[in-house]
Amino acid sequence: MHRSIVWPAIAGALLLFPVASPAQTPSPDATQDWSLHAQFTNVTQYHPAFHSAYEGPNSMTHEASARETTDITGYLGRRLWRGAAVYADPEIDEGFGLSQTLGAAGFPSGEAYKVGKDLPYFRLPRAFVRQYIDVGGEGQGGRVEEGANQLPQEVAAENLTLTIGKFSVVDIVDTNRYAHDPRADFLNWSVIEGGAFDYAADPWGFTYGAAAEWTRSWWTLRSGFFALSREPNSHDIDTKFGQYEWVLEFEERHAWGGRPGAMRVLAFDNHGRMARYRDAVALARSTGTAADASLVRHYNSRAGLSVNFEQEMAADLGAFARAGWNEGSKEVYEFTEINRSISLGLSLGGARWDRSGDRLGIAAAVNGLSRDARAYFAAGGMGLLIGDGNLRYGLEHILETYYAWRVGRYFTLTGDFQWIQNPAYNRDRGPVPVVGLRLHNEF
Repeated sequence: MHRSIVWPAIAGALLLFPVASPAQTPSPDATQDWSLHAQFTNVTQYHPAFHSAYEGPNSMTHEASARETTDITGYLGRRLWRGAAVYADPEIDEGFGLSQTLGAAGFPSGEAYKVGKDLPYFRLPRAFVRQYIDVGGEGQGGRVEEGANQLPQEVAAENLTLTIGKFSVVDIVDTNRYAHDPRADFLNWSVIEGGAFDYAADPWGFTYGAAAEWTRSWWTLRSGFFALSREPNSHDIDTKFGQYEWVLEFEERHAWGGRPGAMRVLAFDNHGRMARYRDAVALARSTGTAADASLVRHYNSRAGLSVNFEQEMAADLGAFARAGWNEGSKEVYEFTEINRSISLGLSLGGARWDRSGDRLGIAAAVNGLSRDARAYFAAGGMGLLIGDGNLRYGLEHILETYYAWRVGRYFTLTGDFQWIQNPAYNRDRGPVPVVGLRLHNEF
């Protein structure tokens, strides 16, 4: 089947699926043993021609360009025993981000991966087991309702959750109610995640590992151990855990003026074969060639911190912010070339204009490189996402706004606009305006 009719056919099939309205949906029962959900998302983005003094292998093309990505995911769950279930998420993907998902550290689409194909292909991003353990405690617990990758579950006020298998590190940590899901809210990488959080992942954003979450009435402590790639962001995950990441996150929950909010503080430490930028630059100067991190990799560690805040300000209005830092003398291993990052924004529901299913968001992000990283890219170095062959450094500034329009009970159509100043930290390129359209369905 030609790609031009593959995704309309899938979307049409989703429309025929018997999706129940809220009034028709039965209440999930604790004895429910199976869970089945699915989603469909298409993101199309376009940027016009922009100023560029020069380009390198990892540059965003200065010519006008449009690209699209599509994915359809199944969420399958099966209860194993009391408190335990196994989940698997088969998925079909297609497409690339703008410029093959290159050219900006805060890349404009969280639905675009560092790999892709022009025809649909199959993968299994998640396959894991999750166990809830009641450890008692005073106070009333709650109920986890049935949903994607979640069977209904009564939970105690104090509980322990264990997850092991293949999943995304950011399924567990660095979550945020208002800025975390590129299928529903913002799209830019440095808005939906902490930009300086170099989390373990293959090029699609997933890895193998285990995580534990200990929850009490007003706080949760999370810890995880995850496999890094065999080489920075390669397809092959080091399943022997010779190269690995530790993550620790503390979350406190509060109410200000009767409105819920949360603060999360995260630390990570990566251990693997990674280059020191200074070594790559020194070798380049001695040989008269461009800097190349792959030639000077040795076993090293690289750590970082991130703070993540969310606060409901009214029934339909929320604010969020993130700030992060990582050790900048060594190359990024998995996520993107950001050593310092801050983002903040607002999310407003549409009830005020009689569109309760709609949502409006606006966010800004500022990303920066360490001194050693600047020297590396100025010496012609290439990274995971950036590398123009030269660099006239400037902070990368990003502004994003979106409007999500709920179309009946089946689809949400979102218009998105981003303005990227100094893409890839280069004042000789840009600015780049990016216009996007997202179509999403889930049940």
